Amino acid sequence: MKQSETRSLYLIASEIRRDWQKVNYAAKPYLDAMHSLNSIEDQYMYDTGKSVVRYFLSNASTWRGTKAREIKAELRAML
Repeated sequence: MKQSETRSLYLIASEIRRDWQKVNYAAKPYLDAMHSLNSIEDQYMYDTGKSVVRYFLSNASTWRGTKAREIKAELRAML
């Protein structure tokens, strides 16, 4: 995917919220942060969007299913 074709992180975060009913406590702060980010180039407090996405992915191993695989692949492609 080209940068111009990537979805905003806040849209992805909203889709994750709809699909992942019981968000893992360790992934929740990063998912919350993604709600206020447009791209991985944005800053969230002292963290970059890239680090927020990386930390989310490392803590989202309990989120499974087709939608989870698709969105995780989309986030990895952004990195």
